[in-house]
Amino acid sequence: MAQAMKIAIVDDEQDMRQSISQWLALSGYDTETFPSAEEALKVLGPDYPGIVISDIKMPGMDGMQFLKKLMGTDSALPVIMITGHGDVPMAVEAMRVGAFDFLEKPFNPDRMSELAKRATGARRLTLDNRALRRELSDGSQIMKKLIGQSPVMERLREDILDLGQADGHVLIDGETGTGKTLVAHALHAVGSRAGKKFVLVSCAALEEEALAKRLFGPMQPEDSMLPAIEEARGGTLVLEDIDALSETLQAKLLSVINEQGTPAETRIIAISNLQEAGKTCEDALRPDLFYRLAALRITVPPLRQRGEDILTLFTRLSEQFSEEYGCDAPQVSAQEAAQLLQAPWPGNVRQLINIAERAVLQSRRGSGTIASLLMSDHEEMQPVMTTEGKPLKEYVEAFERMLIDNTMRRHKGSIASVMDELCLPRRTLNEKMAKYGLQRSDYLA
Repeated sequence: MAQAMKIAIVDDEQDMRQSISQWLALSGYDTETFPSAEEALKVLGPDYPGIVISDIKMPGMDGMQFLKKLMGTDSALPVIMITGHGDVPMAVEAMRVGAFDFLEKPFNPDRMSELAKRATGARRLTLDNRALRRELSDGSQIMKKLIGQSPVMERLREDILDLGQADGHVLIDGETGTGKTLVAHALHAVGSRAGKKFVLVSCAALEEEALAKRLFGPMQPEDSMLPAIEEARGGTLVLEDIDALSETLQAKLLSVINEQGTPAETRIIAISNLQEAGKTCEDALRPDLFYRLAALRITVPPLRQRGEDILTLFTRLSEQFSEEYGCDAPQVSAQEAAQLLQAPWPGNVRQLINIAERAVLQSRRGSGTIASLLMSDHEEMQPVMTTEGKPLKEYVEAFERMLIDNTMRRHKGSIASVMDELCLPRRTLNEKMAKYGLQRSDYLA
């Protein structure tokens, strides 16, 4: 769920503080007021979950000094400055220092609300991105994102832990939508470069000239970024769609790799996403570059090979979307579980995410089935029967595991509540949980 944004109002005039606070509260904002910059600085840290509205002219520390302090603490904190009539030069200076915008007295309350809306939106995006970067730099957290107990996922996690500790370049391949970029993040996060730079460039997203400049430079004086090769120095450079590199850029990349020597100063993780039938990354790259990049290799398994992980993923995703949309997650029947397990999933995890979101939305409307969503994605699919593909016993066990898992999660690990809902004696429930690798401690609130 989106983080609630606060608005800190800093003004030495009590009436002004209260009027701004009341107006913004009516607009649905959570406000807090401070009579001075000194008092506000006791609360406003580098990850303050909101924005600041401050007067410029205050006794003691004035608004400009206050703004400079805030920018030194968190340069991405949106600060809206209130200026007196005719203080245009001061407002311009505030914008130069880093103010988000300014309001000139007497100001229109609607204009203030609009600025607050823009500023809080920008702040939420900044904090979300910071949280994501922290999560992606935490090896233990990112490994938890690689959900599943299937043999192919157990092997994938082992490979990530092994190759993450190595220092050679890595080639990640696999079908589209399998999570190759997530695996690249994990390789970086569990290795010795975890605290260093992680730079990602999509080779298919830029024209050749722009891509050459982004990777190798030279950058223009007005550019805010270094070339990716320089930016990632000492850390990890991820090249998505490596097979989209032209022969010229392949030669340049090979030259850079050869210049680095061993161990590599910058580790390169290349991601191949070829979708053409019968073609591989080895076909697309010059042999000397391919063998340098593929010194270590990981192939991410397609979703259809992950067995009952499909049900686990669907459950987690539908729970997340149901929380986001403020409704209950759809209940999956035994037949629907079999259909999810037997679907071909050409779009892999990315397709499953889309199906889970649409299932939540149609459940909120009280119409539709998971089967209809699968059929709409693949009109050529025939109705799925539980007796096709695998022994019926495997589908029954997968559904049973999902049912116990969902019920334990819903009741936050209350064994008595689960026994009551599923009509199971304690011993039977314990045996089934042990059989499916489910532990009560994982569900406790």
